[in-house]
Amino acid sequence: MRILFMHPNFPAQFRHAAAALARNTENEVVFACTNLRPEWKIPRVRKVQFGTRFSPPETGHKLARFYEQAVAQGEAGYVLCRKLAEAGFVPDVVVGHSGWGATMYVRDALPKTPFLGYFEWFYDAEGADIRFDPSAPISEAHRLSLRARNAVILNDLAACRAGMTPTQWQADQFPTEFAGKLHVRHDGVDTDFFVPLSEKDTARGLVLPGLDLSGVHEVVTYATRGLEPYRGFPQFMEALPAILDARPDAHVVIVGEDRVCYGKAPAEGGSWKSVMLERLRGTPGMDRVHFTGGLPYGQYRQVLQHSKAHVYLTRPFVLSWSMLEAMSCGVPLIASATPPVQEVVRHGENGLLVDFFAPDAIARAVCTALAAPGDLHAMRRAARQTMLDRYCLQTLLPGTVRLIEDVARQG
Repeated sequence: MRILFMHPNFPAQFRHAAAALARNTENEVVFACTNLRPEWKIPRVRKVQFGTRFSPPETGHKLARFYEQAVAQGEAGYVLCRKLAEAGFVPDVVVGHSGWGATMYVRDALPKTPFLGYFEWFYDAEGADIRFDPSAPISEAHRLSLRARNAVILNDLAACRAGMTPTQWQADQFPTEFAGKLHVRHDGVDTDFFVPLSEKDTARGLVLPGLDLSGVHEVVTYATRGLEPYRGFPQFMEALPAILDARPDAHVVIVGEDRVCYGKAPAEGGSWKSVMLERLRGTPGMDRVHFTGGLPYGQYRQVLQHSKAHVYLTRPFVLSWSMLEAMSCGVPLIASATPPVQEVVRHGENGLLVDFFAPDAIARAVCTALAAPGDLHAMRRAARQTMLDRYCLQTLLPGTVRLIEDVARQG
C-alpha cells in the first residue's frame, strides 16, 4: 500500500501512524510537509517539501486574506501531488491535516485516491472559545473572518471519504451534517515513555542544561507550545505571587516558546511573557521562576516527571497533548474546569479543577498539592490509569492504522 501524509509540520499528529505503516515493508510511505524538521527522521518514511511564499496583497479584501493563503497552500499541495504521481507514486490513500489549505485540491490532483482528513477544530462565532472571555468581545470583522476559515475546513469535509478528530468535545464542534464521516480517534499518549519516576529518581531532583534544581523538592510546572492567553498563561502568571509567598522553597518551571500559536498578541506590543513579567516586576521570589523555552522531548518529560504540581489551563478549544502526558507521568494535575479538560478530568478523582479566570483558586490548588503530597497518591494513580484505559497509544494506534487501511481499500 502507498500512503501519502500531508501536514504543515513533521511529524505532528501523524508521527506514530506513519511509523507503524512504514514498519510494514510492503508499504511505501511519503510525508509531505512544509517544515521538514531535518533533525527528526522516521525509518522508511520519505519526506518531501511543499509550500508557498505567497502573501496576500495588502490591496486585497481583508476578510479574504486567510482564504487566499489557504488557496495558495492548496495549490502547492496540488502541484506536489501531481509531481509525485508523474514520478510513479500514486497513493492508495491520502491522510491530511485540514484547516490550512494544503489538502484543498487533493481530490483534483488524485481523483481516484480516497482522502482521510484529520480535523481538529470548527469555528463558532457564538460559542466555545470565541465567547469565552467576557473582556474580549468578538468584533464583526472577526466573526466574518471565521467564515473564511471554516470554508477551508468545509471543503475538506465534503471531499474526504472519512475524517478523524481527537476528542468528542472537538467532534461536537462540527456541523451535524458531517457527523457520519467523523471518527473520534485520539492520537494516543505513549504511556511507555511518559511514566512516573521512582521515589529514588524523583529524590535526585530535576537537572536540565543550564538549570540545576537537584536540591529542590517542590517543583511547580507549566508547559505549552506558546505562552499565550488561549492556554491561560496570564492567569498562571497572576497566580505566581501567592504561590511564591506561601511556598518559599518552591521553584516554578515554565516550558514553552515565547510566541502566540492561537489568538492575538498583546495590544500594547511585545510578547505575553514580557507583558506579564513587567506586571510582576518586583514580586518577591521571581528568581525562583525559570523559563526553559521549548525543550527536546526527553528533557520535557523530565520536567513533567519531577513536577509536584502541574498546571494546565485552556480555553474551550483543542485539548493539548501536554495535559495527557502529565497525567501519564502520574503528577498532581491542576487544570481549568473547561469542556475539553472535563472530558478527561474528574475533579478530586484524577485531577483538581479550577476556574480558568481565578488566579487565587489556581494558587490555592497548587499550594494544597505542595503542602500535602501524600494525600494525592490515589489521584495521581487514577490520572495514570485514565491514560492507560482511554488514551494509551499502544491500544489506540492499531485502530488508527485499520481506519487508514479501510479507507484505502474503499478506493
